[in-house]
Amino acid sequence: MNNEIREAQAKRLLDDDLLKEAFDTLEKDIMDSWVATSVDDGRARETCWLSIRLLSRIKVHLTSIIETGEMAKKLQEYQL
Repeated sequence: MNNEIREAQAKRLLDDDLLKEAFDTLEKDIMDSWVATSVDDGRARETCWLSIRLLSRIKVHLTSIIETGEMAKKLQEYQL
């Protein structure tokens, strides 16, 4: 798949209201689970933390695809 298609798909995903809702709902559910853990349940809190980090990494990855595509376009414009 070429970079322009990847960039367009990443933009479409990040702009999709259903995906935004899914990310927001998952993040809220994970945070609620974290708050509900007992003081002795470090493993559950760690799992929640890792889950939040994973959601963040997915968003960052999609954003980096977009930014890389935009940077490539700028470089082509300036013929660098």
